[in-house]
Amino acid sequence: MTGKPVISPQRCKGCGLCIGACPKKILEMSKETNKQGVHYPVCKDESQCIACTFCATMCPDIAIEIIKY
Repeated sequence: MTGKPVISPQRCKGCGLCIGACPKKILEMSKETNKQGVHYPVCKDESQCIACTFCATMCPDIAIEIIKY
């Protein structure tokens, strides 16, 4: 199964738990900041996403949704 993470920058507090949880290591912190002034994760290669939902499960702010296809 493949998918893509949809990240809500404004809900993110920049903890980075999602980055550590990704088995494919395709998440990284953005160079931009959200309204709270924190860096948020972005997916650097959506084609590698396996829709495992580990990142979304680890997110304490429910800022990540996985779209499966």
